[in-house]
Amino acid sequence: MAKVLMKGNEAIGAAAIKAGCKYFFGYPITPQSELPEYMSRELPKVGGIFLQAESEVAAINMVYGAAGAGERVMTSSSSPGISLKQEGITYIAGAELPCLIVNIMRGGPGLGSIQPSQTDYFQATRGGGNGDYRLVVLAPADVQELVDLIIEGFDIADQYRNPVMILGDGMIGQMMEPVEFTTPKQRELSEKDWATVGTGGKRNPNIINSLYIDPESLEKHNIKLQEKYKIIKENEVKVESYNIEDADVVIAAYGTTARIAKTAISKLEKEGYKVGLIRPISLWPYPYDEFNKISDRCKGILTVEMNSGQMVDDVKIAVDGRFPVSFYGRTGGMVPTPDAIIERVKEIYGGEK
Repeated sequence: MAKVLMKGNEAIGAAAIKAGCKYFFGYPITPQSELPEYMSRELPKVGGIFLQAESEVAAINMVYGAAGAGERVMTSSSSPGISLKQEGITYIAGAELPCLIVNIMRGGPGLGSIQPSQTDYFQATRGGGNGDYRLVVLAPADVQELVDLIIEGFDIADQYRNPVMILGDGMIGQMMEPVEFTTPKQRELSEKDWATVGTGGKRNPNIINSLYIDPESLEKHNIKLQEKYKIIKENEVKVESYNIEDADVVIAAYGTTARIAKTAISKLEKEGYKVGLIRPISLWPYPYDEFNKISDRCKGILTVEMNSGQMVDDVKIAVDGRFPVSFYGRTGGMVPTPDAIIERVKEIYGGEK
């Protein structure tokens, strides 16, 4: 199949349609507005429906309705828009409904800026809404991986009846790269016999709900959710690692920041430094076990992010005191440079190769 040059935001839309998405509900916000524009043009061509809601709150509740009817549905936004969707997201997770949510992050807090950022890591992986719920959170590093994870993300959502979030940033949404649309390995997906599609008088009606007045019933539901999350953690960890068994320093980075880190590693290797990389692709479930593969000779872990320090907490949990963990980040829409990362790595080396 021939590759096509596409902007990240538009590639998301094309991949969603390829995955069978027929419904998109959203509201424009920079830097992801090209995605709803694309869906407004392309979804009707395949018999789908695009609707620009009156607000982000309305959009996520429309997603709730379409997901409850068993349809493949998605929404997208950027940082403050995702914040507005949090109540609906926790409802959807509590009701065990599959959907895809895209967050193309921008600088914050508040309205912040329209520049790229990774400051929504806590919100995505710790849950920005109320209750003990989890989203599967996937963080692509390039537009091809973005396309692949969108397509697989719909399957993951259906398999576990759980929302999946694609966590990108303004760079990946705006950059143009060649992509091809392939079909990933097919998962065995069950019929959606829980959906509210009408009964035809043949059975009792299905009820979609996240409200449990009786505390014992709610506790039972929460235990069921936690059992599901345990299965997800056992089966859906995704990670890329490089040279961690023989590295003196390991960099931990995700998304587009990991690409910058790779450039730094390439330059460092030419100077004789041994530097590895762990790139979490699934931010939840997090690839904690991958850090156990790091050699005992390692001098330290450098976590690099476009924020003030968020994923670094998961890195510290993963290494559990085995290695010192340091952090380098840029925030407010500023982007780390390879030279700055190189400088931090050499500081960890302490002048000794």
